[in-house]
Amino acid sequence: MQSRITKITSTLLAILVLFSTFSFTVESHYCGEFLMDVSFTGNAKDCGMEMEQQAITKKKNCCTDETHTFEGQDELQPNTELKFDLKKQQFFTSFLISYQQLFSDKSSENKYYKDFSPPDIPRDYQVLFQSFLI
Repeated sequence: MQSRITKITSTLLAILVLFSTFSFTVESHYCGEFLMDVSFTGNAKDCGMEMEQQAITKKKNCCTDETHTFEGQDELQPNTELKFDLKKQQFFTSFLISYQQLFSDKSSENKYYKDFSPPDIPRDYQVLFQSFLI
């Protein structure tokens, strides 16, 4: 479950970075108040009501073109001002090790042997070293 959440989160962050770098332009052509064409890749097509130069000077043109440009990021560089000196590195490693030990299993298994006889001792060490408990 933990690995799935990690994979989903990393994928979403990669997509977010990808879309933040996109730049695109939306062009639309209006004839009067009506939208005639929208283009995401190039110029929007005209509605076919092209007026001659004489008519343009006498009458106001009813067609308008709108262009909306969305700029993305140009540079994606990490912050280079972050510096780790030796003390920060030591603190980080000690914190990481202690944090990992919080979640480790500390269960120990006691092994009891029912039919276990002690090993044969070939020499009597108390007599050999003359160490007696009083």
